[in-house]
Amino acid sequence: MGNLVAIVGRPNVGKSTLFNRLTKTRQAIVNEEAGTTRDRQYGKAEWCGREFSVVDTGGWVVNSDDVFEEEIRKQVLLAVDEADVILFLVDVMNGITDLDMGVASILRRANKPVLLIANKTDTYDLQYNAAEFYRLGLGDPYCISAATGSGTGDMMDLIVSKFRKETDEIVEEDLPRIAVVGRPNAGKSSIVNAFIGEERNIVTEIAGTTRDSIYTRYDKFGFDFYLVDTAGIRKKNKVNEDLEYYSVIRSIRAIENSDVCILMLDATRGIESQDLNIFSLIQKNAKGLVVVVNKWDLVPDKTVKVMKTFEDAVRNRLAPFTDFPIIFASALTKQRIFKVIEAARMVYDNRHTRISTARLNEEMLPLIEAYPPPSIKGKYIKIKYVTQLPNTQIPSFVYFANLPQYVKEPYKRFLENKMREKWNLTGTPINIFVRQK
Repeated sequence: MGNLVAIVGRPNVGKSTLFNRLTKTRQAIVNEEAGTTRDRQYGKAEWCGREFSVVDTGGWVVNSDDVFEEEIRKQVLLAVDEADVILFLVDVMNGITDLDMGVASILRRANKPVLLIANKTDTYDLQYNAAEFYRLGLGDPYCISAATGSGTGDMMDLIVSKFRKETDEIVEEDLPRIAVVGRPNAGKSSIVNAFIGEERNIVTEIAGTTRDSIYTRYDKFGFDFYLVDTAGIRKKNKVNEDLEYYSVIRSIRAIENSDVCILMLDATRGIESQDLNIFSLIQKNAKGLVVVVNKWDLVPDKTVKVMKTFEDAVRNRLAPFTDFPIIFASALTKQRIFKVIEAARMVYDNRHTRISTARLNEEMLPLIEAYPPPSIKGKYIKIKYVTQLPNTQIPSFVYFANLPQYVKEPYKRFLENKMREKWNLTGTPINIFVRQK
């Protein structure tokens, strides 16, 4: 399962520069989907064939202009709890500050691999300044320059060497994995309890390979799947729970280890920025989505009109991806709880949709003929053929064209919308590639 690397340190030591350097190799290849730029604090990096997630803890601080020691302490504690490897960034130009000492004293007590990274070593001579960081008691400082990239390769080798050895999964592969995610108090545990009910003995818990994901097997009423629950969400922590951005870091593992995410919203609060952050994590990882508007029993006016307004508001905030089920439920009264499971199962099946090449061409080519891509510089773009790629994580389609570079995002979105009208792809993201024929 995925390894999580957290970057910690006081402000202005170059955390986001390092974050961008670690993740950008991927971002250049991954298409910049509209709407995924909301959270720049979480990304994927790859080195020597190992893929891992990177979190820049500084990115989540609400008032980053005046970061108090308290805030930084909380971030570091959170990183210690959640990450597999911690990169502690210090600044060679400035030397050691009191804040650095404070962070170091927390990290010395953590039994997690900590790498002390002396950033801004832009010239060779600055390496000699790094010697003073031995005072932090965290072993050898590694000199890098996040801005120029010098030293980062060796650092990556080191990070990867610190990951725990992969152990075998005990979880059966072909069962859907469903994660319930959302802000604190949106009703995650209540809905999990409502699913499982009192008949606890039916449920078997299997600790996954990730240090803390627990798979709960749900096997009744004709359903059979795993609920992915991060034990991290269960254990009330040293860190005050009220801090919103913690729920995001906490959700990362659950989301990465699942196929379909049930995103819980609180009917009494509407959509908040935190929900959008969690939503973009789901999108970045290309997972299926079911939105549950919980606590519907508390809404005084339950008319169809109110539902419609709420539903439109949700879809507008999460656009351009709008094709997913929204269910108005109540974990407390168990209203429409089954609908939620049915929807998650349907989304899981949609992720594995196979559409025959013949049908694709029969349906899509006449459409493309009628609405071709806009011509650019007097060149006409012709799309001759479309097929679905085999064995992909989400349904992925290749359109073959004479000038693929001229087919832009809006037209791809047009194709996607038409495909969604013709086939049931509700809740799952899809990929559309345009290649040279």
